[in-house]
Amino acid sequence: MAKKIDQESVRKVARLSRLELTEAEIGEFTGQLSAILDYVEKMNELDTDNVEPLAHCLPVSNVFREDSVKESLGTEKTLANAPQRDGEFFKVPKILDDSCGA
Repeated sequence: MAKKIDQESVRKVARLSRLELTEAEIGEFTGQLSAILDYVEKMNELDTDNVEPLAHCLPVSNVFREDSVKESLGTEKTLANAPQRDGEFFKVPKILDDSCGA
C-alpha cells in the first residue's frame, strides 16, 4: 500500500519548490496527490510479467532529416530583433557577480 500524502508533505514540497500555498490549496492538493498515488497503486496490481518494455508507443524509425548545407541567416538578420546588441553579438544581462569565482 502506498504511503498517503498528508498536508505536512504538501507543505514541505511547496516550501522546497518555493510555492506559497493557501490552506485551501494545501487541502485541495493533498486530496489530488493522494488520488494520484491511489491510481498508481492500482496500476501496480497489474500483471506485467509478459509485457515487453518499450521506449515509444508507436513504431518509430529514423526520424532525422537529411543533413544538408544551407545558407545561414547572417549576422544582421539574426540580430535584427535583438533587444540589445554589442557589435555582432547579443548583449545579455550579467548573471554572475565578481564574488562567485566564475
